[in-house]
Amino acid sequence: MALRERLIGNQNIPGNASDGTGQHSFQEMKSRLHRTLINRMDLTKLSSLTPEQVHGEVSRLAETVLAQEAMPLSISERERLVNDVQHELFGLGPLEPLLKDPTISDILVNSHDTIYIERRGRIESTTVRFKDDEHLMRVIERIVSSMVDARLQDGSRVNAIIPPLSIDGPVLSIRRFGADPLRMNSLIENKALTKDIADMLQMVVNARLNVLISGGTGAGKTTLLNALSAFIPENERIVTIEDSAELQLQQPHVVRLETRPPNIEGRGEVTQRDLVRNALRMRPDRIVIGEVRGGEAIDMLQAMNTGHDGSLTTIHANTPRDALARLETMIQMTGMRLSDRAMRQQVASALNLVVQVARLSDGSRRVTSISEITGMEGETITMQEIFMYERTGVDKEGQVIGRFRPTGIRPRFAERLKSCGLQLPRVFFEEM
Repeated sequence: MALRERLIGNQNIPGNASDGTGQHSFQEMKSRLHRTLINRMDLTKLSSLTPEQVHGEVSRLAETVLAQEAMPLSISERERLVNDVQHELFGLGPLEPLLKDPTISDILVNSHDTIYIERRGRIESTTVRFKDDEHLMRVIERIVSSMVDARLQDGSRVNAIIPPLSIDGPVLSIRRFGADPLRMNSLIENKALTKDIADMLQMVVNARLNVLISGGTGAGKTTLLNALSAFIPENERIVTIEDSAELQLQQPHVVRLETRPPNIEGRGEVTQRDLVRNALRMRPDRIVIGEVRGGEAIDMLQAMNTGHDGSLTTIHANTPRDALARLETMIQMTGMRLSDRAMRQQVASALNLVVQVARLSDGSRRVTSISEITGMEGETITMQEIFMYERTGVDKEGQVIGRFRPTGIRPRFAERLKSCGLQLPRVFFEEM
């Protein structure tokens, strides 16, 4: 089979099968062109050019090399080869097309020839490949040399692990975040919640209730937190605190704080707890914590109990009750000697609402429960569920069937909303 024929149809993109021989030949051609360009280019000259000028220079030199070697390629094949080589020179190689796809939320490189993506909540295999482990390692080294605090320039979060810790070769995971965060209307369109629930949550934010969003990994906690934060008035000063910056608040008066890991000598670490304490001195109207996961929980609860109401945060937990138990564990991590009742009293008096989110078996995300914290009975925090998502089955396509329904319980915070001029329609709380 001629080289030209082997190349046609092997575009190395997700979802397309590729012939092994043709793909190998294309990789060899790409590697040869890559090496030739490296030998011929004046890298010191490229560093002084704009990205557009660099693109033009590499394209010109690549075309010259292709013409000299008389490679039997069509115009589209030449363009693809030049683009691939540019990705190798300045980008992340075969991952570049995946990074440019806005529908992809996660890129999971299990080995040089096994790459998965997550799209709309579902894991898919791809035909994207690295040439070998050495090729993958070069890309990982380029990521490490160019990123800051485990992030790419576009904000994507990166984790890499290499042998001997990873037995089958280098492993790379990239968590991507959309350039434009999903708004509440988009969540409604995606059936993550209903308009009635969204209206109630907007009132809750406007009335400055403290909200804890609970859910598992990939359940949509940060997405919902971003959507809720859009309801914060623009004239308020917001301080955000995150372990890894993911929030995308749109208000004009936002101060963003991010933790810092220790240096190679084990010094210079700045924890979320340090930032929460510092935020209290910054005259915040609202404090938004991306995720509580340690001792900062006690500082957050104390802030909520001392006038910093209207705060929002998330936590990893599978149920609202589990979320409260995790908060207790985090308080204990501080070493503070508080009785169980004292810890629970802090939680019960600080939080007003726990919103539970989940990723269902079909990959969709849903708000599955909204529970109000009502106080204490003895040594137990009391809660009442206001809304729930009731699953009724699965259709032929594997899509989860269900409905959102109120439990019929009128929340105690309805009076607080009323005092702020916000009235919850009675239909919200008629049991269905």
